[in-house]
Amino acid sequence: MSYSITTTVDQPFDQTVTAVRDALAEQGFGILTEIDMATTLKNKLDVDIPPQVILGACNPPLAYRALQAEESIGLLLPCNVVVRSAGPHRTVVEALDPQIMVGVTHNDQLGAVADEAAGRLRTALSTLQRA
Repeated sequence: MSYSITTTVDQPFDQTVTAVRDALAEQGFGILTEIDMATTLKNKLDVDIPPQVILGACNPPLAYRALQAEESIGLLLPCNVVVRSAGPHRTVVEALDPQIMVGVTHNDQLGAVADEAAGRLRTALSTLQRA
């Protein structure tokens, strides 16, 4: 089973991060957390990696529905979206496929929530191709 929803865009990293934030917001997701992997690894290990951030995206109505179906689902929230540089004018955007929630928990009641969340994430990522 694939665990990601992925797209690659021909845009610089910083421009793509902004576009991802906007695209997620249009689909009802807010950003709860942001981890700058390049800065963190530089500070902690003194290693260099291309720019990469992990955005913890949350759609509150979907999160609430998921919690109603599975009280421990918070372990799999928020939806992680990774934006990473693949060169000066190329950026990869990956979102964890919400169907993973169903597979990990074996709770079919999460299916409708995962379907809607995945659809919203796919829509958000597809708009990046048009930007």
